[in-house]
Amino acid sequence: MDFQSALTSLFSAEGRQDPYPAYDVLRGHAPVFQAIDDRWFVTTHELTSRILRDPGMRVSDATDYDGFWPDWRENRGVAAIVRSMLQNNPPDHTRVRRAAASTFTARRVAAMRDVITQQAGELIEAMPGETDFMTAFAYPLPIGVICALLGVPDTDMPWFRRQAAGLTVVLEPISTEEEMRAADAAARELEDYFIGLIAERQRHPREDLTSALAAAGSGLTGSELLANLVLLLVAGFETTTNLLGTGLRILLDHPDLAARLRADPGLAPAFVEEMLRYDSPVQLASRFTSTAVELDGRKLEAGSALTLLLGSANRDPARYPDPHRFDPDRPNVQPVSFGGGAHYCLGAPLARLEAQVAFPLLLATLPGLALAGVPEHRDRLVLRGYATLPVTTG
Repeated sequence: MDFQSALTSLFSAEGRQDPYPAYDVLRGHAPVFQAIDDRWFVTTHELTSRILRDPGMRVSDATDYDGFWPDWRENRGVAAIVRSMLQNNPPDHTRVRRAAASTFTARRVAAMRDVITQQAGELIEAMPGETDFMTAFAYPLPIGVICALLGVPDTDMPWFRRQAAGLTVVLEPISTEEEMRAADAAARELEDYFIGLIAERQRHPREDLTSALAAAGSGLTGSELLANLVLLLVAGFETTTNLLGTGLRILLDHPDLAARLRADPGLAPAFVEEMLRYDSPVQLASRFTSTAVELDGRKLEAGSALTLLLGSANRDPARYPDPHRFDPDRPNVQPVSFGGGAHYCLGAPLARLEAQVAFPLLLATLPGLALAGVPEHRDRLVLRGYATLPVTTG
């Protein structure tokens, strides 16, 4: 595979099934290179980590969208994400992030362990002898957990899963008109739902995240509150769903390592970190330079667009020797899967906790768990995960 075919493969359905050979070629070509509409691509762990943490880098925000997509507000799915802290820069991002972080605390996340354990146990008990793991477990667990955190009633969870699944396409740079119409419709329904939930929690607060964010002292405007609740719902389940699916496939492909984790659940944190490195649920991130910078000897002008290949960075042999080998004993694993710096994923601790609870429980309760067919990846460039993962529970 040469450089041009490697780059092209990332934008093809076939190439996205396994992008790692292409990443090797692109990384071997250069740590940073310019291609496709003058965009800069970053391939190494060292540069990716530095850029993610550089306060001089910015994300595309509403002002940028006004320039290249003037009617973006007409699609409520796009509008919800652009107005959230995901697509905000300082000072708005600093203010909104501080408000969200003050409610999405380590204590609140840690308190979810019992909820995660209970929900995971119930899902495992309900799994039939042969099933699609994504449908039976990987989707319903994260959506159930985030709904519990937000204070959404159990009866509304299936509806939430459908809406959130339809909305995630707005996080992708490639989509169809039909997918974007579905995202718009899903966002409108979610906004209507959250308007009602926010009003209810303002009248009758509870011990949930919606009540905390809706409190008068949160400092969020009404549109900011709405956008960030939608973001927390979508981001709160999509990446974790992908982590659960890819993580289980890794364990089933390495029965000796699965046996180690089954015997010692205390190994779960190390296993999960290596899963995040080995097959990241988020493959790309984008940044823009706010001033002229130099990267690996290349001079980038202010306003330059960068695509950070997170999946490539996580398998950079300069950072991780023998990077294509899954090794939970690998020292000092620091995947860039959840980003870094000011935009580091707020829900990363919750995603980690769900996986750390789920995998030992699955292995202990279902020791005969095995693949029952050929898994199918979703055709996505940014959010990598399985569409189906057929298993037998033994």
